[in-house]
Amino acid sequence: MHASFRRRYLDILNRTLNPLTLAAAKRGRGPFSVIRHVGRKTGRTFETPVILAGHPDGFIAELTYGPGVNWYRNITHGGGEIEHLGATYRILSVESLDPGEAVRAFTRVQRFVLRVLRRRDFRLIRTSPVPSDPRAWARP
Repeated sequence: MHASFRRRYLDILNRTLNPLTLAAAKRGRGPFSVIRHVGRKTGRTFETPVILAGHPDGFIAELTYGPGVNWYRNITHGGGEIEHLGATYRILSVESLDPGEAVRAFTRVQRFVLRVLRRRDFRLIRTSPVPSDPRAWARP
């Protein structure tokens, strides 16, 4: 995809589709989760809707638009949080993941779509749960 066309395409998605999917993710509806991250240049907090698959160590993300998208670059440089089905998780680290292993974590329908689209760029996002009660962090 040509760089300027790709940028315009992503801008349109950010203004139209992302607000709808973000609202669904925050309500725990549909396949979406929210990645909360801080901009590398602006210092602003952003929320990005994504489809993640569960993993014993966190979550698996398929990088639909490649590793150059802002949410991915931000979490690899500054961490962030994931909101998934009403629970919040702190991002500890991000690492590449074998496509064969990664695709098995998704639902049957998602696996079919990923294979048809020949998706091969997956990341394991290692997380830890964030207690809902701030007093849970206090040491006795």
